[in-house]
Amino acid sequence: MSLAHDLIPGGAHTYAKGDDQYPAGMAPVIERGSGCRVWDVDGNEYVEFGSGLRANILGHGFEPVLRAARDAMADGLNFARPHRIELTAAQRIIDLIPSADMVKFGLNGSDATTAAVRLARAYTGRDVVAVCRDHPFFSTDDWFIATTPMSAGIPAVTRRLTVQFSYNDLQDLAAVFDAHPGEIAAVILEPETGQRPEPGYFDGLRRLCDAHGALLILDEMITGFRWHERGAQFVYGIEPDLSTFGKGLANGFPLSALTGRRDVMRLGGFAEDADRVFLLSQTGGAQPWALAAMLAVIDTCEREQIASELMRIGGELRRGVEEAVAEAGLSAYFQVRGRDCNLVYVARDATGQPSQAFRTLVLQEFLERGILAPSFVVNAAHDSDAIKQAIDAVAELMPVYRRGLEEGAGQVLRGRPVRPALRARGLPLTAAPHP
Repeated sequence: MSLAHDLIPGGAHTYAKGDDQYPAGMAPVIERGSGCRVWDVDGNEYVEFGSGLRANILGHGFEPVLRAARDAMADGLNFARPHRIELTAAQRIIDLIPSADMVKFGLNGSDATTAAVRLARAYTGRDVVAVCRDHPFFSTDDWFIATTPMSAGIPAVTRRLTVQFSYNDLQDLAAVFDAHPGEIAAVILEPETGQRPEPGYFDGLRRLCDAHGALLILDEMITGFRWHERGAQFVYGIEPDLSTFGKGLANGFPLSALTGRRDVMRLGGFAEDADRVFLLSQTGGAQPWALAAMLAVIDTCEREQIASELMRIGGELRRGVEEAVAEAGLSAYFQVRGRDCNLVYVARDATGQPSQAFRTLVLQEFLERGILAPSFVVNAAHDSDAIKQAIDAVAELMPVYRRGLEEGAGQVLRGRPVRPALRARGLPLTAAPHP
């Protein structure tokens, strides 16, 4: 991969896919995928979890979606005027998402969340955005990246316009509002990640936003279609002003959606009584082939109850992994977290703290056994054989994990530990393992 680093900053176009996220010398370069399996350029086969950073909810190469996209491509890729499918797709999303009066499509999640923030600022006449600190990622744009360790290149004045609050803590958000009276345009958060919402949390959040004149933006990039085809807002009865969707929306095709209240969304149109908002105007936006893929995804999700199937598959994986870890007596050190349709694992050191070194050890042992698993996120193509292979791999790596706990991770690692994707400084990819 040295050539890739010579040509591409970081060696990949997505930081979460970088070499530094995998054990040294073991980051596979993918040639192709089918269902829940992928093959690298050397011909090695892996069961892939993580599902394309959660985008492939139906699996790689899902034929009904590919066929819909191919058929649309045969009629052309881009036009000087809107294509007829744009209206069909808009109506389908509005019928599906409880809070949607209008919709506008974009290319990726950052497009949609940044458009939501811009709308909120225009609607309220305020500048500050409150971001949930417990949710890992919202946008590649300055308003969010300013809150991360990779904030180089972002002006200090921009950094001051984003504040943070804690999930499931209404008092903390109330204190943020009190500290910035009349300044906060929007509150943005995911419905759920590692923590489930406490009873009454979203009702209280709605009341706080209303009391302080801020819009509530719900980021459903991950939860949309994975929790339910109508979103986590349907599951939990959340009433956002604006919502954003992506990832599973088109099973890996580049597509996102911003939906919301008509009185807010209209600012991106021909409103004569307010300044217009530049809202998701892109040469590649709302491509017919991507919208055709989305419609096929929605059809499949509704017909085959994909959200329920993801819960079933993830539940099978969770139970098997937890049983294997418990049998090894290491439940305090290797744990599965999250909703069954969106599982991650936590690797802890001998002191019980989350450890990048032990995460690297797990990745190392997985890769040796044909498992590519930056997380345990499943898709609908994960069959029983794939789940069993993953569970068996966990059982087989437990003795190595125990040795690492007893002798130090450096004794079982073959190279340097992985590092957080968002960090202030790089590191040599050949650095020695840490003890």
